[in-house]
Amino acid sequence: MPESDKTSDILPSVVNAMRNEEQSLPVMLDTAASQDYLLSVVVPMFNEEHVAPECMRRLKDVVEKMNCRYELIFINDGSKDRTLEALIKNKADNPHIRIINFSRNFGHQIAITAGLDHAQGDAVVIIDGDLQDPPELIPKLVEKWRQGAEIVHARRKTREGESRFKKLTAKFYYRLLKEISDVEIPVDVGDFRLLSKRAAQSFAQLRERHRYVRGLVAWLGFKQDFVDYDRQARYAGATHYPFLRMLRFSLDGISSFSILPLRLASMLGLLCALAGALYAIYALYIKYISKTAVLGWTSIIMVVLFVGGIQLICLGIVGEYVGILHDEIKRRPLYLIDDIY
Repeated sequence: MPESDKTSDILPSVVNAMRNEEQSLPVMLDTAASQDYLLSVVVPMFNEEHVAPECMRRLKDVVEKMNCRYELIFINDGSKDRTLEALIKNKADNPHIRIINFSRNFGHQIAITAGLDHAQGDAVVIIDGDLQDPPELIPKLVEKWRQGAEIVHARRKTREGESRFKKLTAKFYYRLLKEISDVEIPVDVGDFRLLSKRAAQSFAQLRERHRYVRGLVAWLGFKQDFVDYDRQARYAGATHYPFLRMLRFSLDGISSFSILPLRLASMLGLLCALAGALYAIYALYIKYISKTAVLGWTSIIMVVLFVGGIQLICLGIVGEYVGILHDEIKRRPLYLIDDIY
C-alpha cells in the first residue's frame, strides 16, 4: 500500500480519538461566575462582648441567603472582656464558624492579616466586628467580584456617630496620603472590602510588621472596583481608636507608603544651611563694611532656636524610619495563636 494511503487511513482515527478525549474532559467553570464558590468573612474582634452575638447573627443571616458555601472567621485580638466566651457560645450552633484566639493583643491590622492567612475562600470579605460596616452590603461586594473585579472596596459616603473633628481629619488625611504616596490609595475607604483568592494569596506574601492594610491592598494592583455606602454608628461600646492611637496608625500609613517626610527633612536642612550662609554674609558686611557691629543676644538666640528646631524635627523624622527598620529586621512572627476553635 502506498505511504499516502496509510496516512489517510490513520488520520481520521486520530482526529476521532482526540474528539472523544475532549468530550470526556470535565468542563472548567469560572468560580466567580458559578454559584459554587466558598465565601470567607474575616472579622477582627477586640473587647466586643456586647456586639459579638449580634454581629454573628447578622453575618449568618446575610451569607445563608446567598446560597453559597461559607466560613466565618473571627479573630479575638487579645480581648480583656468576655468576647471569646461570646464567640464560642455562638459557634456551638454553627459549624461554619472558626475562632482564632491570639495569645495577646497584636493590633487590628495584624488581626486582619491572620484572618486572611487562614481564609480558604474563593472570595474573602474583611469587615469590622463593631457593625459600623453593615454586613448586608456583602452581596453587593460579591456581585462586583462576580463581574470580574479582584478587589472590591466599600467606599464611605457618610460616617454616622463620629465627631466633626474626626470626619474632617480623616478626609484631610486620606487625600494627603493619596498625594504623597507612591501607590494610588483610594480615598474614603477603610478595611471593609472583598479580595479574590488570588489577591488574598498575594497579600499573604507581604509580611512587614508596621502594617497599613489599606495601602498594602492598593499596592497589589489587580482590577479594583467600589461599592458606596453609608457608614453607621457603633452598635454598642466605644471606639477602640482614640486620638493618639489613630495618630500612630496614620503615621504608619505615611511612613509605609511615602518617603516624602525624609525628603522634606533634607529640604529643611538645605534651607537652614542657606539661611546660615546668608546670615554669615550679613555678619561680615556689618563687621567689615558698615563697621556697626554690636554684640547682640536676640539675633543669636533666634538663629539658634530656628536651626535647632529644624534639626530636631529632621532627627525625629529620620528616627521614625529608623525605628521601623529596627522592628522589621528582628523578623519576629506577626502574631502568635493561643488556640483555634
